[in-house]
Amino acid sequence: MKKGFRIKEIWIHVIIWLCFFTLPIVIAIPELDQIRLDFIYRGLGSVGLFYINYLLLVPRLLLKKKNLLYIILSIGVLVSFNYLLRNFYPIPPLERLDKHLEFENEFPPIKNLKYVLPAIFSFVFFLLGGIFSLILDFYKRDQIAKEIEAKRTETELRFLKTQLNPHFLFNSLNSVYSLVRNKSNEAPEAVITLSELMRYMLYEANQEIVFLKKEIDYIKNYVSLQRLRLTNSEQVKLLIKGNYENKKVYPLLLISFIENAFKYGTDFKGNTIIEITIEVIENKLMMSISNIIGTYKKNEDSSGIGLSNIKNRLELLYKDAHTLNIKDDKDYYKVDLTLTLMLT
Repeated sequence: MKKGFRIKEIWIHVIIWLCFFTLPIVIAIPELDQIRLDFIYRGLGSVGLFYINYLLLVPRLLLKKKNLLYIILSIGVLVSFNYLLRNFYPIPPLERLDKHLEFENEFPPIKNLKYVLPAIFSFVFFLLGGIFSLILDFYKRDQIAKEIEAKRTETELRFLKTQLNPHFLFNSLNSVYSLVRNKSNEAPEAVITLSELMRYMLYEANQEIVFLKKEIDYIKNYVSLQRLRLTNSEQVKLLIKGNYENKKVYPLLLISFIENAFKYGTDFKGNTIIEITIEVIENKLMMSISNIIGTYKKNEDSSGIGLSNIKNRLELLYKDAHTLNIKDDKDYYKVDLTLTLMLT
């Protein structure tokens, strides 16, 4: 366990035992006008019972499935403890109890009640030690499981991002290449826009979370780059609504859906019809993307790499904080995504 947890654990024990010893003393002083040392000795004995079970018997026997040996040693410890306590620290007079048991001759078993009670108390402390030890073991196992899950999630996310970045790069380079090949006057601007996109990916997207404003600027640059290479981009619409200042998001979550729309949103006449709406209301981001299904045919070996990865990332990063609906009709493809954003 980490050092910080061990320190907290020690302080919890110190505070509990201080309360345990202080309360009886505070109550006993007005009644007895003194601090009974035999009470303190018995209390320390009970503490010893607690830790024998807490630190030794449960961790070394019970948790290691040595149940029979644990039961035998537990009985032995309890019997030995009560024997030594009764012989070396005789039970102090329980005046009030004796007074209320004047009829003990009529009920002989009751006369030994004041001797049975210490045995019950010792068993209770011993049992509490075992319970606390089991709770601590459960907590440790739970923390280890969470650490393993966190490392697994981090590894998966790194793997998914290494797949996503090349996919984006290939698409963007194809866009610039088509402009250069056609000797378009827009090629220089496309190169500058691409450099902005790559700078974001290299220096911003490697962070765990980014400002939503930067992610939206990145989307705007990407759409601008796509418009430059398209023959007819009049029906490519991007609408951003709402206040997205001081909000954060995991990077590169939205772009794959937009890439997919540009990849398949051109018909046989060269018309590209895509509508992208991103709206932010308080801590909710709602993105809607619709595009026509053009004549471009999917390559079953490579298509959808970014889209499948983004679905996996959403499950890992926004497991209970997102909804995703995809409608694939004959002529139109639509994506509706809702995210719960992080605030700065």
